[in-house]
Amino acid sequence: MPSISRDEVAHLASLARLAVTDEELDTFAGQLDQILSSVASVGEVAAADVPPTSHAVPLTNVFREDAPREGLSQQQALSGAPAAEQGRFRVPRILGEEQ
Repeated sequence: MPSISRDEVAHLASLARLAVTDEELDTFAGQLDQILSSVASVGEVAAADVPPTSHAVPLTNVFREDAPREGLSQQQALSGAPAAEQGRFRVPRILGEEQ
C-alpha cells in the first residue's frame, strides 16, 4: 500500500513553490496517499494479456485519398467573385490612403 509522508508533501510543495500550512500538509498527505493507492490498484488490474488501447472503439480514416487533381483556372476562380480587376479579386481597401 503506497504511503506518502508529511515531509514528502512538504518537499513536493517546496518544489512547486507552494506555501502550505501544517493543516494543509496533513490534508494533502491523505489526498495524495489516496491517489497513489488508486493508481496502484489500477496497475494491479492491468494484465499482460490485455493489449494497451488509446480508444474504446476502433478508429477509421474518414478522409478521401490525398491525390493531386486539376485546380481552377484563373477565369473559373474569378467567375464567382463580386468584383475582379486585372485578373485578381477586387476588394475594398482596408488600410489608410497613405503609402
